[in-house]
Amino acid sequence: MEFLSSYGLFLAKSATAVVAIALVIGLIASVSQRNKKQAEGHIEIERLHERFEDWEDLMQFHLHDEASYKKMHKEKKKTAKREKKGKGEAAAGRKRLFVVDFDGDIQASDVELLRHEISAILTVATPDDEVLLRLESPGGMVHSYGLAASQLQRIRDKDVQLTIAIDRVAASGGYMMACIGNKLLAAPFAVIGSIGVVAQLPNFHRLLKKHEVDVELHTAGEFKRTLTMIGENTDEGRKKFIEELEETHILFKEFVKENRPQLNIEEIATGEVWYGRRALEKSLVDAIQTSDDYLLSRRADSDIFQVKYRLKKSIAERVGVATQGAVDRGTTALLGRLRESRFFQ
Repeated sequence: MEFLSSYGLFLAKSATAVVAIALVIGLIASVSQRNKKQAEGHIEIERLHERFEDWEDLMQFHLHDEASYKKMHKEKKKTAKREKKGKGEAAAGRKRLFVVDFDGDIQASDVELLRHEISAILTVATPDDEVLLRLESPGGMVHSYGLAASQLQRIRDKDVQLTIAIDRVAASGGYMMACIGNKLLAAPFAVIGSIGVVAQLPNFHRLLKKHEVDVELHTAGEFKRTLTMIGENTDEGRKKFIEELEETHILFKEFVKENRPQLNIEEIATGEVWYGRRALEKSLVDAIQTSDDYLLSRRADSDIFQVKYRLKKSIAERVGVATQGAVDRGTTALLGRLRESRFFQ
């Protein structure tokens, strides 16, 4: 009886603690949700050319004997000091390359970060500078990727060189973004293209009808609703839906053709995709090269800055991590007490 009493008291305390923690998390989440629109982030900048220099120095240190390394390091410091002091040709001739990343999903969610990164770059960029976008996207919603492409157009409108590097995939909406670039690079087996439009949706009308479920749909306007998931679709609705798809496809082709006039748009706007090498043959890209090789090729004459916009974590997210740790520790302690009481034996 004494054991059961102690055990019950322990469970009561544990339950009270868990409930209290849950209430606190719920309150914080509620406040965080109300203030979500006010959440801000900050710009982070990393000097990639210095990272490459550190890697080079580390490799040289391990590949050479101590005397050779010291001599090499001494000469390098002299050269750097001479350039800094005299601002010679090597120092004066260095350009600036800004690097941003876009990892696209169906909603092009990263456009919210991209717009801040581009705004930050354009506060200092000049026509002598260059922006490299490392783009990855299988495509998605037309309006979302249209906005993403418009963000890139801001760079072109400022006469700043825009290079797009595709290491894995830039298809459909991803290629809509890519074609804005002055220069397009692709890895040999990157997936490029898919200049087409697709839409599909299930229809449960027959299933609902079988179970005698009626669905009423009222619209004002002949084509306010063309196809529906739960109502009965009509031939007129299907025809209008297809017309809208075709019109979107025409706009897509016109957009690509305006930005890459060298393309045979009717040949490549079939919804097909091509790997990098074949894409080069069809002028979908300008060169076969990975983003890593391009950055290394530019380090000799450019200062390279990676620009990232980081969203601040909400209070709920920060507290959630700490709370999870507390719950884990509490669970471990409970199991330990149970083992000590031979409850599991």
